[in-house]
Amino acid sequence: MVKDANEWPSPADSGVMDGGVTVEKKGPTGGDAESDQQGELQRTLSARHLNFIAIGGTIGTGFFLGSGTALLKAGPLGCLLSYLFVGTMLWSVMVSLGELSTYIPTAGAFSTYATRFVDPSLGFAVGWLYWFGWAITYALSLSASGLIIQYWNEDINIGIFIAVFFVIFTLVNYLPVGIYGELEMWLSSLKVITILGFIIFAICIAAGAGQQGVIGFKHWREQGPFVEHLVSGGVGKFVGFWAVMIQASFAYQGAELVGVAAGEARNPKKTVPSAIRTTFWGIMVMFVVTIFLLGMIVPSNDPTLKDQAANGSTNAKASPLVVAADLAGVPVLPHIINAVLLTAVLSAANSNVYSGSRVLLALAEEGLAPKILTKTNKHGIPIYAVAVTSAIGLLGFLNLSPAGGQEAFNWLLNISGVAGLTTWGSTCASLIGFRRALKAQNVPVSDLPYISKFQPFTAWYGLFFNILVALTQGFAVFIEWKTSDFFAAYISLILFAAFWIGHKLWYRQGFVHPAAADLFRGRYDSHEERDAADGKV
Repeated sequence: MVKDANEWPSPADSGVMDGGVTVEKKGPTGGDAESDQQGELQRTLSARHLNFIAIGGTIGTGFFLGSGTALLKAGPLGCLLSYLFVGTMLWSVMVSLGELSTYIPTAGAFSTYATRFVDPSLGFAVGWLYWFGWAITYALSLSASGLIIQYWNEDINIGIFIAVFFVIFTLVNYLPVGIYGELEMWLSSLKVITILGFIIFAICIAAGAGQQGVIGFKHWREQGPFVEHLVSGGVGKFVGFWAVMIQASFAYQGAELVGVAAGEARNPKKTVPSAIRTTFWGIMVMFVVTIFLLGMIVPSNDPTLKDQAANGSTNAKASPLVVAADLAGVPVLPHIINAVLLTAVLSAANSNVYSGSRVLLALAEEGLAPKILTKTNKHGIPIYAVAVTSAIGLLGFLNLSPAGGQEAFNWLLNISGVAGLTTWGSTCASLIGFRRALKAQNVPVSDLPYISKFQPFTAWYGLFFNILVALTQGFAVFIEWKTSDFFAAYISLILFAAFWIGHKLWYRQGFVHPAAADLFRGRYDSHEERDAADGKV
């Protein structure tokens, strides 16, 4: 089933030749004539599973804790506008991903689409950086679980929980994907319920249910709708807005996991578009409404938020939800929020291994990683891809070492943040290349199972702003220069460029020509034929 297991194949073996010309190797249904590894994955995930896998990867400590520092930097209105604007960037990515992943539903979609429709070197760089981003985020989730538990007992060694949860979630990812999807659905549901509960709570507090009386837009008037950040005046207010926009772009990352899971979706022609719409609007509404209400009931100059941000707290004390409860006189809520934070990082850990392993599988199938990583067991689980991804989680133990280890770990985390932006940008670029390929090969857009609006202008919009945010995400270092901070902020882009240029120099391949792009391997109708043959449709 898997040949030459220890060989690292040339991208030419995947149908991409020198000069960017792609040669099709089609079987009876348009798939690979020799092996269609995607067929070995089990297509058992429903639309609700796809929704919650994406939600599980998106709503985490970055939102529950990061929204507090966002309020400090930009003020209530600046913070709200930042999240709204990044929401439009996410929309451009999601509709582009919907069109691509419905037409070619494949695991680890991003590197596959970039390789087929833009440039094999881009697919290599995006795929490997995105894989490492999720793998190192797994290490972060394991470490965060211990730090959150220390809220109840500071004497507990977090190494115990890193080890315990490492074993648990590695084993969970070897379960059949249907079981994994159900578990992730329930873990993610707790986060959704918490956010919805907080929205109701915040509305009541703003209306006067708390000990502060009626709040309304009091904090907008007293502290101002915008806050100066790093510099004074109007420029400082814009800097605050931009700083939060960068932060919001990191908070939204994970929504694109719908595309990663598309390769294991049941009837992707129907489930993927539905999941994309529900995931985007669900996450967008929850984030924006929560940010709006936080700006109403928590002042942007709150001393508790400032202290926790300065100390880098990672438990419930740093959450603006907890600050809001304390201001309202509800002392029991911090313990509930901390429990939810624990559930959030555990759900994220579960998604991290899943998404990372599928991206690694896709890299191997496109000839960009060793073929042994395509090996699956009888349940359709990529056994070696899961093992390699999970092993990176052991880097979480760096947090137990002296300051040098923690600094190294923080550098690795900086890679994970920008990895999402490069993936978003490459998705938009892939859609542009895909539309050009359709036109060059006389495939009418009306033949697509899902057609996104305003293309390719939507994709160009997303591509431009994702590149802009990625290039400016470390702008603070230019205000107060420090060489180490510069490399910490831009190590991910340096690594991305090294991957792209290194692959380009090694294989000497050009960009994919639209007339030769592979529009057929793994296409949605090939999966429909196979499912019909298996009695699944």
